[in-house]
Amino acid sequence: MADISLKGVVKRYGRTEVVHGIDLDIAHNEFVVLVGPSGCGKSTTLRMIAGLEDISDGAISIGPRVVNDLPPRKRNISMVFQNYALYPHMTVRENLGFGLKIAKQSPAEIARRVDEAAEILGLGALMERTPAELSGGQRQRVAMGRAIVRHPEAFLFDEPLSNLDAKLRVQMRTEIKKLHRTVKTTVVYVTHDQVEAMTLADRIVVMKDGHIEQVGTPMEVFDHPVNTFVASFIGSPPMNLLPARISDGQVVFAGGTGLPVPTRLADRVRDGQEVTFGLRPDDLTPQGHGIARGGERAQLTLEVGLSELLGTETILYTRIGDQEVQGKMFGPRDVAAGERLTFDVALDRAHLFDTVTGRSVRRL
Repeated sequence: MADISLKGVVKRYGRTEVVHGIDLDIAHNEFVVLVGPSGCGKSTTLRMIAGLEDISDGAISIGPRVVNDLPPRKRNISMVFQNYALYPHMTVRENLGFGLKIAKQSPAEIARRVDEAAEILGLGALMERTPAELSGGQRQRVAMGRAIVRHPEAFLFDEPLSNLDAKLRVQMRTEIKKLHRTVKTTVVYVTHDQVEAMTLADRIVVMKDGHIEQVGTPMEVFDHPVNTFVASFIGSPPMNLLPARISDGQVVFAGGTGLPVPTRLADRVRDGQEVTFGLRPDDLTPQGHGIARGGERAQLTLEVGLSELLGTETILYTRIGDQEVQGKMFGPRDVAAGERLTFDVALDRAHLFDTVTGRSVRRL
């Protein structure tokens, strides 16, 4: 088990720089998730930690060692890939033990470690099957078992659930969380799915265009996004973001609708300032159908254009000024198109971002 440190890490392909001098410290036994859209540099960063990509500048350390020039096999890490990378002609037992066999471990030690991994992951009944006889979730468990048997200092996961259906993804998220608690080692996990990031991570690293936008616990990133990109990327449904102007203590939207400037942000903005107003759907709720909590509130009467019933909650599409927004009703209820409802706006949970920089006014 080890901590991992990236200092000024850069990756270039020819003259094109795709990772721009990132700094990141991952603590011993921490579960860190790199999340962001396709092409943001998260998988490239993971592959540089693994040694599958050379770094162009900076330094990567695993424990006390700088590993820039070490090949993957000498970094004492294990990687679980999206496509499982199992040997099709080998049984589960043989797949689990193959890396140890190559490392010239004794047959007794190989058997002990393979049985240990099989018990942790519930693979005992599958040991004599080949990958073709396994489901997608079972193959992924074998891939994780092959990583476990090496007793690595860190596990690296590269979008391991993206090939699974929705039900299996939920199940495997639970398996991975249990694995981390059982094995107790450092995990770096890459995904484009912010739900995976929120449910698995001790800390989330949000990336965009080869830069780190924000690092924090899931709730820090969800409740206090540093800019409009993080605000829109983390959360499902995403945060509503509306262009507005500050005028006489009001946030005034296109079309003339206004709301009071949230009290906690009043000293962070000036009259006439162009801002982006951010509000999550959970914080725009019909009266009597929201989460019971105190705090600063305002009300708006809005017409519902469309509703999506999701069982325990309903997503409501409406408009503030000339901008479409989503609200949320907790508890099932049919809402007809054209119905007018009075919504509670949780001003104490609203955000204001500078229009020019996109940064939260709390961070300026």
